[in-house]
Amino acid sequence: MDESVLIAVLMGGPGSEREVSLSSGQAVLEALQGEGMNALGVDVTDRTPTLPEGTGLAFNVIHGTYGEDGGLQEYLEALGVPYTGAGRVSSDLAFDKVASKKCFVEAGVPTPVSEIIDVSNGIPLPTMEFPYVVKPPKEGSSVGVHIVRTADEAQAAMEDAAKYGDEVLVEQFVEGKELTVGIVGEEVFPIVQIVPRSGFYDMANKYPWMSEDGGTDYHCPANLDVTTAKMVSDSALAAHNALGIEVYSRVDILLDSYGHPYILEANTIPGMTASSLLPKAAAAAEPSYGFGALCCRIGELSLALRETNAST
Repeated sequence: MDESVLIAVLMGGPGSEREVSLSSGQAVLEALQGEGMNALGVDVTDRTPTLPEGTGLAFNVIHGTYGEDGGLQEYLEALGVPYTGAGRVSSDLAFDKVASKKCFVEAGVPTPVSEIIDVSNGIPLPTMEFPYVVKPPKEGSSVGVHIVRTADEAQAAMEDAAKYGDEVLVEQFVEGKELTVGIVGEEVFPIVQIVPRSGFYDMANKYPWMSEDGGTDYHCPANLDVTTAKMVSDSALAAHNALGIEVYSRVDILLDSYGHPYILEANTIPGMTASSLLPKAAAAAEPSYGFGALCCRIGELSLALRETNAST
């Protein structure tokens, strides 16, 4: 990537994942500067951030609300500033778990059976048999997510998830291996297996530095036979393509005991610290990418895409 391009690394944001985003953003900023790029950090606190004069690329590292739902993309397009990652439409689609699940079903992408509960006028309980997973459709980093195994747990789980919107997504609970697949450009990276030390992959296990609790072990490449690994990778790429995601994503998958993959979601702004899952997968790829090289690759692909779009 051209070292003369001024890169504004946008981090923070107004959503519930602000602290995680600040950590990712600082890591990306340092990685780009380490590669000799002209990069500056911008702490975004509202929906109309001021960018440094002459910004040639906005590197979006705002997880969740605003950064991942199409809001920031629309704002940057209005400013005429190129940005990294998925566009406005695909960002909005991927962020909405209800809408993305409909796309998966229509495209034949395997995904858990689900039920959508309207909680705008009261909080009814799901009709699905236990166990199931309750989650807000438009939050990330496992915010508001609960595994429900008994009737006693159901009401509290639904009430918590209902805090985040008028709908709650309830999914069949799939017991199995937690996997994630990174995709950058046309390249599908090695599969990462996620092994929480206790419970499931919630905020505490994802970010133990935030709560001084929990923790997770990661294996990359995942310990899968060749046939199963190809099935998982193909399913991840199919999910990525079904949503029309540009540049890069990280697709979360559950693999049941019969070797069947189930797509959960595609993250268009995945964690981007040096120890995050996408960088882990990039480091295990052939050829491998260091963290700085990965950030530069995302920047290069994004600039090329936005320049092509601007000329058509």
